[in-house]
Amino acid sequence: MNDGYNVIGKSVGRIDGKVKVTGQAKYTGDLRFPGMLVGKILTSPYAHARILSIDTSEAEKLPGVKAVITHKDVPSLKYGISPARWDENIFCIEKVLFVGDKIAAVAAVDEETVYKALKLIKVEYEVLPAVLDPLKAMDEDTPWLHAEYPHNINTEIHQDFGNVEKAFAESFHVRTDRFVGQRAYQSPIEPHSAISMWDGDKLTVYSSTQSPHYFQYYIARQFGLPMGNVRVLKTYIGGGFGGKLEPTGLEFAGAALAKITGRPVRMFYDRHEMFAHNRGRHRQYMELKTGVDKDGKILGVYANFLMDGGAYTSLGVASAYYAGALLTIPYDFANYRFDMYRVYTNLPACGAQRGHGHPQPRFAFESHMDNIAHDLRLDPIELRLRNARKPGTITPNEFKVNSCALEAAVEKARAISNWDEKRNNLPKGRGIGIGLGAFVSGAGYPIYRTNLPHAAAIIKVNEDGSSATLYTGAVDIGQGSDTVLCQMAAEAMGYTFEKMTIVSADTEAAPHDFGAYASRQTLMSGAAVKQAGEDVKKQLLELAAPSLGINVAELDCRDEVIYVKKSPEQQRTFAEVAREFFVKKGPLVGKGSYTPPKLGGKFKGAAVGTSPAYSFAAQVTEVAVDPETGEVNVLEAWDVHDCGKVINPALLHAQVHGAFFMGMGESVWEEVLFDENGKILNANLSDYRVPTALDMPQFHSELVDSYEPNAPWGVKEVGEGATTPTMGSIANAIYHASGVRIKSLPISPEKIWRALKEQREE
Repeated sequence: MNDGYNVIGKSVGRIDGKVKVTGQAKYTGDLRFPGMLVGKILTSPYAHARILSIDTSEAEKLPGVKAVITHKDVPSLKYGISPARWDENIFCIEKVLFVGDKIAAVAAVDEETVYKALKLIKVEYEVLPAVLDPLKAMDEDTPWLHAEYPHNINTEIHQDFGNVEKAFAESFHVRTDRFVGQRAYQSPIEPHSAISMWDGDKLTVYSSTQSPHYFQYYIARQFGLPMGNVRVLKTYIGGGFGGKLEPTGLEFAGAALAKITGRPVRMFYDRHEMFAHNRGRHRQYMELKTGVDKDGKILGVYANFLMDGGAYTSLGVASAYYAGALLTIPYDFANYRFDMYRVYTNLPACGAQRGHGHPQPRFAFESHMDNIAHDLRLDPIELRLRNARKPGTITPNEFKVNSCALEAAVEKARAISNWDEKRNNLPKGRGIGIGLGAFVSGAGYPIYRTNLPHAAAIIKVNEDGSSATLYTGAVDIGQGSDTVLCQMAAEAMGYTFEKMTIVSADTEAAPHDFGAYASRQTLMSGAAVKQAGEDVKKQLLELAAPSLGINVAELDCRDEVIYVKKSPEQQRTFAEVAREFFVKKGPLVGKGSYTPPKLGGKFKGAAVGTSPAYSFAAQVTEVAVDPETGEVNVLEAWDVHDCGKVINPALLHAQVHGAFFMGMGESVWEEVLFDENGKILNANLSDYRVPTALDMPQFHSELVDSYEPNAPWGVKEVGEGATTPTMGSIANAIYHASGVRIKSLPISPEKIWRALKEQREE
């Protein structure tokens, strides 16, 4: 028998590949039910205004309209995704807080009627001064958006480790830089949508969601239902990237409309409404001060940040902590201070976008590191190698890093990009830059407070052993987790991947799992799946042992064969033992669950960023900059990832490619823009430019060996960690090519052109 793995580590085809490429896959917007109505939400045209009256009478008279609801028709209980800040209502009660805030909703027989009805609702407003500049949000004379949060301070963080001032005093060189990260939006292909229906006092919701169990909890809480009376089913999802993690007005309004009408109601956002709902990347103002010794070794770092959170909290508390907490991961230093204010403004709420608060600070820190390297006349890679984190170390904010192959990743990126030759020999207008990144492999905390396991799984083997079904609450949002988890299940059972099926993300059929966020599923959901598979195998081996006349410890199962380890010719098939099990003992079911170990410090916010494992990446990018226009052409990029044991190489490299392209778009093009009244100017995919296939450079994705002892088979994440080095590597390449340092994202041609013009005029 082969001592290697039979299923994991191989690029098997996606388990959902056929139905997706043939068009058989059904997304929420594709579903139809008898008597189904169409629902839409009326939104505010003002950024900040008091609601004086709402008249729905004309809309209610329109033929085809089945219900019109306002805040009077739904619970007034505040909700949110962060338990520390429940600050949002289903519909605004007294005030609207951004252009796009929720006023009312209509259910009608078709889209044409529902849009006509929305125009007939009359709302009288008293327009109030709007807070649109986050830098002025805390000023004494600025209106407070939420009375319970004085001076618009949503989140305030002050963390201090070691002695930063002493480190600066002892430093050979101290440098301060200021950077700005822009508002950006996930822009998934599929818009948000939800279908709600009631059967007596039981609610069923089909939703385009990254976490059915979060939805189940919050919807049940809002309507005063037992969680068992709410069933949430995730259909196929056309991308999420954090934007589909939390409940939206669609689920809440849809449930209320369905209850009133007694019919299924389909709610949806169009592209403009998706931008207004937003929950994308925060605008961040980032000041970094770092002291180094004469060799470039970092002695102390001070990060002083401000975040524009928009009108509501969303996942912003965690984003604010992540922004500073994860800065300590890639580089090894002892002294660190982090101050952060996340402020409310009359703009759409920001939340968790791929990397969750960390990519922009990483851009800032990697740009800052290149500036320090320039000051010290050091090669940027050499500076990073002198400070790169090593395995078995603890960060100043008490994160324990077990596995870490960052040095190897940097060296490999240096070699495959031909850095040493290119760095000093590229022609004018060409540049090469490096950026490092790191991310959690599953956050060690749930968003809503609970003592539940973070993941659970069940595997049921069919009665004749010819197939097996994995039941999991994990969510495939396009990254391929259904495939990876089925590979892990088959490996743990000694089974065949091709005979696996999966039922995922259905709160009634599948056990609890927190879903797709914080790059958690391969490690956390995978740990539960592995345990469930091993449970199946254990039960089979115990039944087979007497018939083979051997102790159970001397048996194993691989490739659907149960065999004696020392005499492999003595064997029975998985199927025949499974059939015997069903006859003698009933259904063959394996169970597993995962709760992360208790890690981290005891200071405020210590849990945010605490993880069983951390991934690492080094990325080198080569660009060309046109000095006449400032236009940037990304020519080639090299990514080297430390992500532990790889379950499916093809899916892993696809994740890295996608992460780079997303980061590239945010580096040079993407930015949500507003007019002077807080209305979005570019809420479409024509004016909000994302990369297309024509913009893609030649891209190389490589790996370094690493094994994580805290994870099943030594796995770690790759979904978000591959985004974190991109902005920095591109920014540094542009600096190398042009000689001008652009400190605000996106690094647009206009900014480069203006900086070059100013440089020539000096």
